[in-house]
Order: sequence, then structure tokens, then C-alpha cells
Amino acid sequence: MFSSAIYRPINPAVIEHIGPSFKKMADIRKSCLNPVLTTYYSKPLAVHQGHKQWLFDLDGKRYLDMFGGICTVSVGHSHPRISEAVNEQIRTLGHCSNVYYHPKIHEYAEKLASKLPDKLKVIYFVNSGSEANDLAVLLARSFTGKHNIVSFQNCYHGMTYQTMALTSNGYYKYPVMQNPGFFKTMNPDVYKGIWGGSHCREGPVQADRSCSCKIAECEAGQNYLNQFQEELKYEFPANGIAGIFAESIQGVGGVVQYPTNYIKGVYATVKASGGVFVSDEVQTGFGRTGDHFWGFESHDIEPDIVTMAKGIGNGFPLAAVATTAEVAQSLTKATHFNTFGGNPISSIVGLTVLNIIEEENLQENSKKVGTHLLLELEKLKEHSANVGDVRGQGLMIGVELVSDKATRAPLESSKFMTLWENCLEMGVILGKGGLHGNVLRIKPPMCITKEDADFTVEVLQLALNQL
Repeated sequence: MFSSAIYRPINPAVIEHIGPSFKKMADIRKSCLNPVLTTYYSKPLAVHQGHKQWLFDLDGKRYLDMFGGICTVSVGHSHPRISEAVNEQIRTLGHCSNVYYHPKIHEYAEKLASKLPDKLKVIYFVNSGSEANDLAVLLARSFTGKHNIVSFQNCYHGMTYQTMALTSNGYYKYPVMQNPGFFKTMNPDVYKGIWGGSHCREGPVQADRSCSCKIAECEAGQNYLNQFQEELKYEFPANGIAGIFAESIQGVGGVVQYPTNYIKGVYATVKASGGVFVSDEVQTGFGRTGDHFWGFESHDIEPDIVTMAKGIGNGFPLAAVATTAEVAQSLTKATHFNTFGGNPISSIVGLTVLNIIEEENLQENSKKVGTHLLLELEKLKEHSANVGDVRGQGLMIGVELVSDKATRAPLESSKFMTLWENCLEMGVILGKGGLHGNVLRIKPPMCITKEDADFTVEVLQLALNQL
């Protein structure tokens, strides 16, 4: 089927599935689990085993995982070093609340802090990205004494009751009264927004859209910044806002990149008003964007608060908030405690993930393989009527599928689903996102190879040809 005859990834020993059948799992899911659990594909994929960038179903069929468990598996499925570290730790000490000293939380906190700017040395360990962003809201309000929080349209920051109000996508909002004090500003999308063009993004690929921007200057960024500053004047008290939340690149919203210098301008504006800047690095952190360890570094800013999850634990339920000593002091007005935050097992997992990223050069691999993949996907855009935009940095990539390139109308859902399922049938797992669910989200384990990237492009080309 494929011309990539040299694509011969080494398989691990396939472990026979012993457990409930597919039908039994479907029955249990229907009767015992959350009734609105999202299940991908018309026939759900039942995963039994993982190895590096591959997943295996109940029958042992191999799939190239180009979604990484929703941008979560950073160093590879079932990495042996993580398994060994966890086994060793659980034999020694499985759980110890942080009301006591235990070595691993201190070793990990010091290592993680060393990856951040000097001022961001206070670490709070929690269990999920939603919980991290929830805590960041509390920190911002406690520190500034203000209440109003701003985020971008099309953003995603979690699904707790509070972060649901911080998130801006109706798909994730229940018909109940939202928490007060959360406001949205215009999403500076240079592909579909009011302003944007072919010189607006950081990274190897640009939007196919004409504009008057010069190569070193982005007029769209300044226009969006002017709009944001006007909104602050009209919407909020003269003493400003508590803070703003921003993903360095929007993830669930469809891998949307901001125009050059926009975030830097927003940062300066919010700081001047006495607010704090919260950088949500849940998907962009830990070297995924290639050029930098943290996404905010590409915007040339140093946030007051950084939230992180997903890739921090390679799939283990681990998350963190990093902030300054000054901001952290504001949370001493009452007791803050998390039973599982920084427990010995989560700490050793986090520490091992950082060591693997360093020793296996995964940030460098993200840049090298990700840039190659972006450029190859860009060629698909040139030859396919349905690829409207390719965007991203490193191994955080979005491919927006359209029915009409001129109007940028989203590809019909039925056609998107056909393409998506055909890719699965050919052995490649891709994510989806964006407001209309028409963006392929490509965020694989950072250990993928150039051959994996080429295979993905070839599969996607075949699937596009079948539309």
C-alpha cells in the first residue's frame, strides 16, 4: 500500500490480551462509566499495550500514535526507565503526605525549578492541568486583590467548575450559571481572524493569506493588541484586572498560534495595570515546541505564574504550578494543602521524565522531526483542495481541513470523520480539535523519527485522496 517500504519500526514482544472482551468493555462503559465520556471513532479503539510511539489494540495490531494520549505521552509509551523508577520507589515508599519530609519531592522540585526562569522557584504540585489552572486563578486573585480574569476566545484551560468559566468553547460548558469574574478577549487567529497574513507566525510555516506586513513587522499583532487595550478600557475598572491566562499555542482550540509580538504586548499591558500573566504550558511545555523548553520563551516574556501538566508525567496524573516567592506569599493567608501533590511516586515519575528529555535529546528531536513534518505537511496544503492551513512549532502541529480555501469554511463533519477513520485504518492515530472539530491535532511522543513523520504524511495524503 505504501511506497515507504523502508518503514520497518521494531516491534516489542506483543503481550497477549487477557481480560474483558471488547463487548464486555462496551457494556461496562455503558452501564458503569460517565455517560458523556468522549469515545473516538465509530468503532472505538481498544488499546492494550504501548511501546515508545506505538500503541497496540486487543488483537495486537500496531498504530503509530501521533496524538500522544492528547499531548500527554512526552517521552514514549511504557518507557522502561519510568517503569523501573516507579517499581523501585513503590518497593521503598508508595505514599507519604507532604506534611512530612520525603526525599523525592525535594529532589524533583529543585530539578523542575532549574528549568524555569530564576524568579519562578516556588512549586505547587497537584494532580491535573485543570487543578493547576484552578490554583493559578486563586493565586492571581489573592496576590492582586482583584477579581476579574481574562482569557482568549477559543482557549481551553480545564473542566473544573471554575476553569470551565475560564475556558472559551461552548462544547465544554454546561447549561448552569458560570462562575463570575471571567471575561474573554478576541482570539488573535492570523488564519481566520480579522487580521492576519503570511508573515505573522513564529515557526517554519505561515498562513496562506496576503497582508501588508513586512517580514520583521506584524501589523496584525499590533491591531489585535490595540483591540485588547480598548477592551480593557471599556470592560474593567480603572485599577485593572487580576490577570490573564494564555496558552503559548492554543491546543484544544486547534493549535492556533498568535501573531508575532502580540503576547509580549499583552504581557506589558497587563503588568502595567497591576495584573499577573499566567502561562498555561500544559501542552506546550517540556520541549515540545522544539526551540524552547517552555512555550512562553518564544514570546520573550517571563510569566508570573506557569501551569503545567500532561507531558510533565508522561501520562501519570501529575501537574504543577510555578510562581514567584512574592506571589506565593499571598497564599499564606490560609492553609493550602494537596494530599497527593508531590507524593513519592509522582515525584520520581516527574524527575525521571526530566532526565529522559535531557539525556535522549527529545527537545532537539522535537525541533528536527517537527520541522521536517511541518514542511512536508505544507506540501500537502499546496496540492490538496481540503488542506487550508498548516501551523505549529516542533511537535505541536495543527492541520486545518476546509471545504473551500477561499472562504476557509470548515470541512464537512462527515468528510472529516471519513478521513480521520481512514487514517486509523491505515495505522495512524491523529487527534482532532478546533471549534468546528475540523483540525487534525498532531502531538506525538517526542521520540518519533523522520520515518514516522514521512509515514504519517503518506497516510494523510492517501486519506485526502479518498475524500
